[in-house]
Amino acid sequence: MVDRPLTLMAVHAHPDDEATGTGGVLARYATEGVRTVLVTCTDGGCGDGPGGVKPGEPGHDPAAVAAMRRQELEASCEVLKVSHLELLEYADSGMMGWPANDAPGSFWQTPVEEGAARLAELLRRYRPDVVVTYDENGFYGHPDHIQANRITMAALAMTGMTPKVYWTTAPRSMMQRFGEVMREFGADWEEPDPAEAAAIPEIGLPDEEITTWVDTTEFGAQKFDALAAHASQGENIFFLKMGKERFTELMGVETFVRVQDTTGAAVPENDLFAGLR
Repeated sequence: MVDRPLTLMAVHAHPDDEATGTGGVLARYATEGVRTVLVTCTDGGCGDGPGGVKPGEPGHDPAAVAAMRRQELEASCEVLKVSHLELLEYADSGMMGWPANDAPGSFWQTPVEEGAARLAELLRRYRPDVVVTYDENGFYGHPDHIQANRITMAALAMTGMTPKVYWTTAPRSMMQRFGEVMREFGADWEEPDPAEAAAIPEIGLPDEEITTWVDTTEFGAQKFDALAAHASQGENIFFLKMGKERFTELMGVETFVRVQDTTGAAVPENDLFAGLR
């Protein structure tokens, strides 16, 4: 007999990532009585400061930005009804190629075994039935996302635990639609130079390779409000420009690729907990 609730653990890199990639499933499963655990690996100190000041510009204080973003993260978790928030509080590494990548104490510079050991403690404490993180390229090549994948997979190996494991992804058909909507709302969305594109892993997966499509349309407003809680980063959160209705239309299904499973649940599936209840 199970003596604990069904549990979902999402391992994310920065404050606001929880809302963008998994806000719908966090809200949906919380409503269904699932215990939801969010692990945020970095402090978000490479985000925008007050007035939109960027990292490296005069007046950008990473510690102050991190404190502000922690408050925003807590507000987002309230919106999404996250049961438990766990903070690893590594220093934000910034985008690939930024000087922050090389800073001592940054997540990118942290030995995988060290981060994995800390995450393994949380895995043992919560014993999740489902674990969600990024793919090996961190979805779009962000160093902290890549590191989150590495420590998650290493922590699972350390513990020998066998939850269902998913990596967030996006269908290629959706990426095309996303580009159209971004242009509609006046955002810069340029097709990469073919030579450059060949050297960069393509974002997302062909639709037929996606194993799991979870309908979170009912929770679109919650997901939008969770993103809006990260107000300091509003300049970087394009989705907030389109309003709740269009946002839900575009972001109402969250997609994943299942990379570990012991349930034998058939794919494609429409529930991260298929085979577990």
